[in-house]
Amino acid sequence: MQSRAATASVGLLAGALITLSGATAQAVSVHGDRGDATPATAARAASTVLYVAPDGKDSASGTQSAPTTLTSAISRISAGGTIYLRGGTYAYSSTVTIPVGNNGTSGARTTLSAYPGEKPVLDFSAQSESSSNRGIQLNADYWRLYGLTVQHAGDNGIYVGGSNNVVERTVTAYNRDTGLQLGRIASSTPTSQWPSNNLIVSSESHDNKDSGGENADGFAAKLTTGTGNVFRYDVAHNNIDDGWDLYTKTDTGAIGPVTIEYSLAYSNGTLSDGTQNNNGDRNGYKLGGSDIKVNHTVRHNIAYKNGHHGFTYNSNPGTIAVSDNVGIDSVQRNFSFDKGSSVFRNNTSCRSGSGSNDKVTGDADTSNQFWLGSNGSRCSSYAGALGWSLAGDGHLVVTFGGKVVTL
Repeated sequence: MQSRAATASVGLLAGALITLSGATAQAVSVHGDRGDATPATAARAASTVLYVAPDGKDSASGTQSAPTTLTSAISRISAGGTIYLRGGTYAYSSTVTIPVGNNGTSGARTTLSAYPGEKPVLDFSAQSESSSNRGIQLNADYWRLYGLTVQHAGDNGIYVGGSNNVVERTVTAYNRDTGLQLGRIASSTPTSQWPSNNLIVSSESHDNKDSGGENADGFAAKLTTGTGNVFRYDVAHNNIDDGWDLYTKTDTGAIGPVTIEYSLAYSNGTLSDGTQNNNGDRNGYKLGGSDIKVNHTVRHNIAYKNGHHGFTYNSNPGTIAVSDNVGIDSVQRNFSFDKGSSVFRNNTSCRSGSGSNDKVTGDADTSNQFWLGSNGSRCSSYAGALGWSLAGDGHLVVTFGGKVVTL
């Protein structure tokens, strides 16, 4: 288990190895796949295994001794196959797209993975800031991205327009819009094809900043997303805008309910170098917009020292299930729910000094310990410096003062 202090801005290391049985890509991970095999084992079992390196050639065969390029590998990989990215920095000036139709299957996801024990960094510094300049664009279904760092893109680091994908152990950093975002592929995409049933797990997103200082979040499922999308064991920190953004607007209507669980948002609204921008909303978890009802689930999360609110309904008057969360030392409220019918259970709000009282509207019973001028008994567990790490199986471990807390 790799530990770090809350101020750290280093990427995650690729963890569990990938194994393939027949043509089925599986892994030991928090989303229930099984695994642990070497790349050699995978090569014998998979229908196709390709290797990519920073100095790979489009025309190369894609073996370990003759690696190819990522774009060539994507065009050649078969459903259920695995593309291994060797360690090093890959410099790109244009978006890498996994196109519509290049799908895996429910029993055999196609995998794009860091080679075990190595760290591939996809760097898009050559891009200018523009909504058309994303890093990786995943428009296919039934893929698994694992162990990648995507940085300095001109827009989103990773954009997921497809469905039934797993994005695991990724780092999105220093991009010029939200680090990892879900949304429709095109303005013509019908609501029935908005991205659904995607799992973002054990991933980190930090120091994303747009020039206007008001759009770049850590993670977002906003505007045009379908049902069944889940964020689990993720960490969003030091983004110029929000940690999580589930914004909706009248033009596109409601999005599908999103689940955020066992995750951490801290220091959003302030970059690691101290940069701030008053245009940003600076919340830990922003859960709506435009008075549109969406019944999200937000449970077992921590919001720590974010620049505005910790958890906010943000004009979502729906019935949000808000349970077992902890808000600490937000600049404004730790919990801010001015209206709606949300259900609050076993939430905890703490301050190291004075601050704004929480406001909740809906169904809140005595299991909650909200801040109304003093700390409840549970706040003693959240004293001292924040630290976090990802365990070998991918679950998030959070410490305060060196002591592990239960999420």
